[in-house]
Amino acid sequence: MASAIAALKGAKNLDDLYGVFNVNHYTAGWHKKRPSLWDEPKSEFQPLHWRYEEAIVALDRAGEWVGTELAERRNLIMFNPVGDNDYATVRTVISAYQMIKPGEYARTHRHTPNALRLILDAGPGLYTVVNGVKLAMNPGDVLLTPNWCWHSHYNEGRQNGYWLDFLDVPLVHLLEPMFYEQYPGGTQPVTSEPNSHPFVYSRAHVLEEIAKLPARNGVRRLVLPSREHIPTIELAYLEIAKGARTPTQRTTASRVFAATSGAGRARIGDLDTQWVRGDVLAVPSWAPFELAATDDALLFEVTDEPTLRMLGFYRDADAAA
Repeated sequence: MASAIAALKGAKNLDDLYGVFNVNHYTAGWHKKRPSLWDEPKSEFQPLHWRYEEAIVALDRAGEWVGTELAERRNLIMFNPVGDNDYATVRTVISAYQMIKPGEYARTHRHTPNALRLILDAGPGLYTVVNGVKLAMNPGDVLLTPNWCWHSHYNEGRQNGYWLDFLDVPLVHLLEPMFYEQYPGGTQPVTSEPNSHPFVYSRAHVLEEIAKLPARNGVRRLVLPSREHIPTIELAYLEIAKGARTPTQRTTASRVFAATSGAGRARIGDLDTQWVRGDVLAVPSWAPFELAATDDALLFEVTDEPTLRMLGFYRDADAAA
């Protein structure tokens, strides 16, 4: 402290002061390298589109060399090319395609980030186990793995199983409360195998519930009651009739969409692209977006909107106008 004070007293000009500030880890608020405030959100994250058709081939080829002995999870992470990022899909959420082959067991672990799965293609015999509860992974279903739940996956069937993972790991990276633990021995025991469970939203149930909602210009949106289990993100389904489109939206929330059926077009910021079943779309914060269907379509949506609302940071461009 004494040397810093002496250097400060001996400064002959501002440049001398700045040198002392820097050595002692101060920044002069009037002399910053870059602004710390700006008029509106300026996300570096880009609108992006990943294709399921590519991911299947990539995972199948990787499956020739990568087994569950080498990797706990055979997954293909969709990252946004921001700086040296090779992980986050949008600022707070990661999405990945995952595949498991017949006879494989993906080892049991748990972590503080929340996770969930959207099953894309699977035959009978594909399961996830969450805290000892054995849950079938059927095409179109969504399965939750709330934070610090033991979870593993295995395939007793005869065909590869494919699904999409969504986790709030990037949010945990930002806030830093990361904990991770492997299950002793790698395999958790099954204690029950119920026909239904609060962690499972079946495709049949979703279709039944969304059909009860009134359509607005050919669009319905169903929010799943998942917040009591995973409070950081909202899960929803968008049903878009052939020829219909969503209104253009722009909010501070980040979103990831996955097409579970149908086909259509997406405009996200400067990105204009055609999507089909199984494809994934990234919508960064404050990027305007619009989704249209060329065939009757159902899209799954994962958004950090609840986190922004809890913190008072959520804003909708239309509401703010």
